[in-house]
Amino acid sequence: MKNSQSSSTIHTFTLVFIFIMLSFTTNADTGKSDGNPLCDQQSQFIFSWSFIDNCDFLPRGGTSKGVPITLDTEPHSGWLSLQQEGISDFEKDRRAILAMAGPYRVSFDFLETVGFTPGYLPSRPYQSWGTEYVYVAEDKGDFISLQHVMVMYFIQEDGTTSEPMVMKHWRQDWQFQKRDLFVYTGHNKWQHKKFGRKMVKGTWSQSVFQVDDSPRYESFGKWQHNDNFSTWLSAKTWRPLPRRESSVRNDYQVLEGTNRHTILPSGWVQEEENYKLALDSDGKITAQTPYLAKELGLARYELIVDHDFSAGNTYWNKSEQFWSDVRAVWRQTIDENESIIIHKKVDGNFMFMPFFTLAQNIVDGQDYESTSGKLQIKKMLSPFIEVE
Repeated sequence: MKNSQSSSTIHTFTLVFIFIMLSFTTNADTGKSDGNPLCDQQSQFIFSWSFIDNCDFLPRGGTSKGVPITLDTEPHSGWLSLQQEGISDFEKDRRAILAMAGPYRVSFDFLETVGFTPGYLPSRPYQSWGTEYVYVAEDKGDFISLQHVMVMYFIQEDGTTSEPMVMKHWRQDWQFQKRDLFVYTGHNKWQHKKFGRKMVKGTWSQSVFQVDDSPRYESFGKWQHNDNFSTWLSAKTWRPLPRRESSVRNDYQVLEGTNRHTILPSGWVQEEENYKLALDSDGKITAQTPYLAKELGLARYELIVDHDFSAGNTYWNKSEQFWSDVRAVWRQTIDENESIIIHKKVDGNFMFMPFFTLAQNIVDGQDYESTSGKLQIKKMLSPFIEVE
């Protein structure tokens, strides 16, 4: 009975947490817009806007508080493996990608730094955090898939610690010298784009996927290995608006930018340089004011120790086959169609919800069979996909 109650509690917390994360609430603003820099909410350093001194510019994001964590002070094995002499560039690339696996505290920071329109005023920065484990979902040599799973504990109003909130987060797939990329073209549409052999020689593509394994963006670039860090920089890429933006903005349709991953002794960082780009109804770049602003993003993945990820391990181990089948169905759908339109919400229902519900049912003990499961997955996807 105790295990059943615990599982049910985790399930409830998970669904609540999903809505919190995907809504990117702006209730972090507890200050008063009176021009007084001494706001009710503790202010954090905000790069490049030193003359904005009112509380309207405090970072938006969640107000939750997590349990204390302990950083890992020793250089991790992934980074150490990159220091080995005599290994090939291909093997160094692989080790850099695999070095992103492990337990992390993550901080997310996004800030507009430049505006391109008359009378421009920067939008409020965004800050959030999480604790998550990055699993190696697949490793086929020239293809590596990394699955992020969040496991978070919150300090509640009465001072007690919540049950673990487990959420399957984003996924990143890496493939060597991939020529056929599935790229975002605006207005919820993705399509294939082919590149020549010379163009992709020596490169790795990074494909990023949403929590429901739907595509988000894909690009390619080369890893560069320095004496004490390795870094990968993407080509210019179009991306759909993330929830933190789409929930509060409707004046642009695409983030156009680059993405950099850097492996450090203490973990890794992801840096984004994005331009907020407006499209017309036909998906063409708006002629008069195509670019609204430039945004910088930084996600720090810091390795931690002594954080209880057991709930995440249980979730991933029990639901891994189901999510593998979800990935397989998506790959088939993408491979069989030149372009597709993906709707994240249809008739008031979010696409991720039936997938998360079924995954949790499997974790809670429901039988799952792969062949019939794939048919069910295709049926769940069908209302949200338009094939062109």
